[in-house]
Amino acid sequence: MAGESFGSAARKLVVDVWSDVVCPFCYMGETLLDQALEKFPHSSHVTVRYHSFLLAPEMAEGDAPISPADHIATKHGMSRAQALKVLEGVTERAARLGLEYRLDRAQGVSTRTAHQLSHFAAAQGKQREMIRRLFRAYFTEGALLSDHQVLADLAAEVGLDRASALAALDSGEFVDAVQADLRQAREYGINGVPFFVFAGKYAVSGAQPVEQLLRVLDTSWNETQAVATR
Repeated sequence: MAGESFGSAARKLVVDVWSDVVCPFCYMGETLLDQALEKFPHSSHVTVRYHSFLLAPEMAEGDAPISPADHIATKHGMSRAQALKVLEGVTERAARLGLEYRLDRAQGVSTRTAHQLSHFAAAQGKQREMIRRLFRAYFTEGALLSDHQVLADLAAEVGLDRASALAALDSGEFVDAVQADLRQAREYGINGVPFFVFAGKYAVSGAQPVEQLLRVLDTSWNETQAVATR
């Protein structure tokens, strides 16, 4: 991925993240990245950008919501009881990071529209706040993330103009941006999320420990600064 357009300006380190707002490990990965940045001495010079990924691309907008347990059972050919056991383990792992997962109330839907909202928020300089709010809405509150009115309410909660957010969703203003992210993910061979790219060069897959993320931050920061001083 070196040499792509992910590079940063002098003294800026860009971290690109592919994720989906209904991906339990993406929420954990975002939390671990945040914890790593809290310990990183140059965090004020780090920019995090989020890119769309569809954990369930087979789902279409307008499809009826499905519970995570039913989705896992169908996708992996297991019983619902087995799926619930898997989700129990995921919930426990999230709790160790201070996250409250209420997967019994989660409503699995196509996230294409939620990703459009992410791009709208990015244009307003509030993408990270929006992503975090979408995670909490899905995993803790059971919000229906395919509903434009619900998404507009969430946008307003992070300080975005509700009417503008709703208009952007209704018009499909950011459909192409979402498609571009999905196409880029395919080109890079990304088939699982979260997927982090530091300084356009160093890739990290999965919700990795804080210590590992710090090591990659240090390495990519040092290289970024070396390039900036040439």
